[in-house]
Amino acid sequence: MPEMTGGQALIRSMHREGARVIFGLPGVQMYHAVDPVLDQPDMRFVTTRHEQATAYMADGFTRAGGGTGTAMVVPGPGLLNASAAIGTAYAASSPILVISGQVDRDLIGFDRGILHEVNDQQDTIRPITKAAYRVLNAVDVPATVHEAFRQLRTGRPRPVEVEIPPETLAEVADVDLLEPGDYRRDAAPDDEIERAARVLAQAKNPIIWAGGGVLSSGASDALVRVAEHLQAPVMTTQEGKGAIPDSHYLSMGSLKSRSDDFRNHLKHHDVFLAVGTRFATAMLTHDAQVVQIDVDPDEIGRNFPDTLGVVGDARASLEKLALALEDAMPPAESKRAVLDKLRAARFGPALRIEPLDSYMRAVRAAIPDDGILVAGVTQLGYYSRLFYAVEQPNTYLTSSYFGNLGYAWPTALGAKVAQPDRAVVSISGDGGFLFNSQELATAVQHGINAVGIVFNDNAYGNVMRDQAERFDGRIIGSKLHNPDFMKLADAYGARGVRAETPAALETALRDSIASDDAPTLIEVPFGPVASPL
Repeated sequence: MPEMTGGQALIRSMHREGARVIFGLPGVQMYHAVDPVLDQPDMRFVTTRHEQATAYMADGFTRAGGGTGTAMVVPGPGLLNASAAIGTAYAASSPILVISGQVDRDLIGFDRGILHEVNDQQDTIRPITKAAYRVLNAVDVPATVHEAFRQLRTGRPRPVEVEIPPETLAEVADVDLLEPGDYRRDAAPDDEIERAARVLAQAKNPIIWAGGGVLSSGASDALVRVAEHLQAPVMTTQEGKGAIPDSHYLSMGSLKSRSDDFRNHLKHHDVFLAVGTRFATAMLTHDAQVVQIDVDPDEIGRNFPDTLGVVGDARASLEKLALALEDAMPPAESKRAVLDKLRAARFGPALRIEPLDSYMRAVRAAIPDDGILVAGVTQLGYYSRLFYAVEQPNTYLTSSYFGNLGYAWPTALGAKVAQPDRAVVSISGDGGFLFNSQELATAVQHGINAVGIVFNDNAYGNVMRDQAERFDGRIIGSKLHNPDFMKLADAYGARGVRAETPAALETALRDSIASDDAPTLIEVPFGPVASPL
């Protein structure tokens, strides 16, 4: 057995599993984890300016198709700082790996008040991870890393945390490294597929509800095949945008809010095929049959009682379902004429809001179809749920039900590291952008040339409007004092552009994407607008 430190065993094991990028902050408990990265020439360490950004970037990297994104933080405040981003990855079912330090091995659980101690920090992280592990001996590092990657690559994809004390990382031992696992994502059992096919074949007016699980399993082609055979319109959750091209006549987009008028149309459908989604946003008010495909058995029937469960990987299960449907029924008669009318009403001028729509059209026009948009929790981000057309999978990223300010810009940086040759753009409000504006420094230092658009109304705009409307014009806490964003960009060494009209925004965004020689901050002065919801 080769002799190595626990830190070397960690990095070599991660490398064997395919990890090539770590987003992290070096700290005293992690020295022996960071140093071995230098021994792997094809491994990259991206230093962030705040621990929150480490996990946001890992999330963006993972969801943009870069492989398993890894965040590395010190224990205690480092891990807690990262927890908002880990929670976002959990909500979005994004399989990121979090490597955390610990306090001295012999003092864990004694609550002595030593540097960075949280007693017990795993209790703080378990609710937002799929699994959490503590390694106390160097010889156990490879097996723990191996198990962590098994969890990341099988079943429901969600974050996994591994924490290691400094002595374990520094300890020299004879360590056996393990070969990476070869994991399969299995389809649902044949009997479940056959029952689902019978129900769908007998449906009078089926509809498909597609979630993020379609994207994470690479099931888009199989989904479209099933939808076309059934002539079933497809609704997507926010996380599922891109599961079917929005230009496809079967695509009905996403619900823009809980009060979306399209909900009234749902009562015309007798069978719902829910794929890779909790089916929480449908909120059905009529009797219907739900066929739910999900890799996580705990999700079956969570939000609707009359559910026929199909437990398996979305792509593998949809491929089997497509074959079963083709055996059970001929292709359904085309509904294109009817659905074209429905799409015209759904995406037509009656539902659009200015100036939100003009700015949204400008963004859509400037970003190539394979470009990635990270939609922040802001007014244009909300508007994009329905009115930003997504043509390819994994090109529209949201914070899912976590709905947290500050995630868009660092998530976009992670996505750009994963896809350096593609356009990556984030949309933020001024308030949300300033949560992580310091990551402009990270972008410049590491040559991560993403584009951040900041719609600046000098306020938490949604909050200020709601306060004014609901509390007789009384406003508290929602007005902001902001920096000069152009000077801020210049101070970090980034490109700064101010765009005061939709046309100017489209031009600035096209130019920034085309040049791609520096990170760019585009500020859009923005006044109060009607609610995008």
